[in-house]
Amino acid sequence: MQSRKLAGPKPGVPAQKFLDIAEIRDDIVILKDGTLRCVLLVSSINFALKSVDEQNAIVQAYMQFLNALEFPIQVVIQSRRMNIDTYMRTLDENEKTQSNDLLKRQIRDYREFVKQLVKLGDIMQKRFYVVVPYSSADKAGGSTQKNFFQRMGEILTPTVASKLTEDKFQKMKFDMSLRVNQIIGGLSSMSLNAVQLDTQSLIELYYTVYNPEMFETQRMTDLSRMQVEG
Repeated sequence: MQSRKLAGPKPGVPAQKFLDIAEIRDDIVILKDGTLRCVLLVSSINFALKSVDEQNAIVQAYMQFLNALEFPIQVVIQSRRMNIDTYMRTLDENEKTQSNDLLKRQIRDYREFVKQLVKLGDIMQKRFYVVVPYSSADKAGGSTQKNFFQRMGEILTPTVASKLTEDKFQKMKFDMSLRVNQIIGGLSSMSLNAVQLDTQSLIELYYTVYNPEMFETQRMTDLSRMQVEG
């Protein structure tokens, strides 16, 4: 028999158990209830700088876009501290390859200026996302609304996603692509560019959402460089 003091505290329930996400593959998020999600990164426009006619045209296009939807979408605005690591590495490489001492010193001074500006100014970057859902019940005309007890049941019981066959997934993936193309086409009518996030980008997005402070100190490793032991 082992005392409680020697045994130590029991490990807690992993955080993944309380997340709705079962897995991410083929640029699609698979939830534990078997439904799918695609995330689009959408550009922005400065509505205030448009003329009155242009503003009216954008509003009309937005109304037509919403009226044409036969399924719900989610619009998410995320604010995060601006990441200039890639830009700083480019400046550092330019400084190393520069043969002119004067230009090299100017690049170094400019790099320090930008670094201090972002640090002191606490410059934030806004990103706009549109989440597109899909469920097999949508085709059958079923309801995707769930009450509190249904959601709790999905947390406490094995996931439905584990029973999702490859053939069914590919069929749902094809139907999802039709929805994504419809959303991208509708957004383009408002001069908004949209691109679907790939698997790597989705992992980074959810990593920043659930670990906002850790993301600043521990950057994600590229998915292609990860080694997974079988």
